[in-house]
Amino acid sequence: MILVTGGAGFIGGNFVLDYLANPKVAGLVNLDKLTYAGNPETLKTVEHDPRYHFIQGDIGNVSLVSDLLEKYAITAVVNFAAESHVDRSILGPSEFIQTNIVGTFHLLEAVRIYWEKLSTGSKESFRFLHVSTDEVYGTLSLSDPAFNETNPYEPNSPYSASKAASDHLVRAWHHTYGLPVVTTNCSNNYGPYHFPEKLIPLVILNAINGKSLPIYGDGQQIRDWLYVKDHCSAIRRVLELGQLGQTYNIGGWNEKTNLEVVRTICQILDTIKPKQNGSYADQITYVKDRPGHDRRYAIDASKIERELGWKPKETFDTGIRKTVEWYLANTDWTQSVLSGNYQNWIDLQYSSNAK
Repeated sequence: MILVTGGAGFIGGNFVLDYLANPKVAGLVNLDKLTYAGNPETLKTVEHDPRYHFIQGDIGNVSLVSDLLEKYAITAVVNFAAESHVDRSILGPSEFIQTNIVGTFHLLEAVRIYWEKLSTGSKESFRFLHVSTDEVYGTLSLSDPAFNETNPYEPNSPYSASKAASDHLVRAWHHTYGLPVVTTNCSNNYGPYHFPEKLIPLVILNAINGKSLPIYGDGQQIRDWLYVKDHCSAIRRVLELGQLGQTYNIGGWNEKTNLEVVRTICQILDTIKPKQNGSYADQITYVKDRPGHDRRYAIDASKIERELGWKPKETFDTGIRKTVEWYLANTDWTQSVLSGNYQNWIDLQYSSNAK
């Protein structure tokens, strides 16, 4: 039985579904605070699975976490819980500090105390897997090699700084207390159940609803895109075979500019859901760039392939088509998350920034 934190979010939700798809696993406990980006609708298909246990709560609640660890005899923790949107961190960094730094500290302490009481065999097999981001490494020029696990941390936003701090805490709890940890740093994820404040779902939904497709600055920011189900398989591999105290970069080997991504989505929609007149690309608009916008991220995922035998199955072309088709086929899910609060956020972030 494992404990998944933040399992109602985008990556965490996909991981829960992916993990429980294996009939041989004992099950999992999903601890999620259900902030704006947590969506129980994502987990409708497993809510009656006797192996699935959902608890609404905060990773910073030490007594709650401690009770769950004991009650369910947890053998591993996979920590997805995080505030993760750069734009929101710029407007309001406090929540990012509280969840990503203070929350991770309290989670580590609860887990450490529990782990220290385990029998020798259980202690040796226990794992704490911390899910992080490539943004902790900072930014790259066009000629720089991709980030590898030895790159120095140079975070440039409140979000990435808070995640960098959480990574350091996890490392310290391993070296100081011996807690059996592994850390993963992933590139930009995309796929089903993605909250529509992020680029790809925002563009898909805005396109089919006849709204503008906002692109920051000149649209030449480069990201390495990782299909979320590939990410889930990598996490399972690290959880099973990862070396204690090690970091594994997880990437899709798919560097694309934001403008390329948006144009690709438009081309797919033009093919499978054509407009009466023109192309969806006609809806592209450019908005003022955000402060401290990193120019390029790229992940060198050779270590996890070399040491653990993992590599992504999806190319960007196959993954993005699956993603567009999923959003078109799951309008009930998208409508459930398009609340007034979400729309107010979009209006605040983009409407006043149009060039």
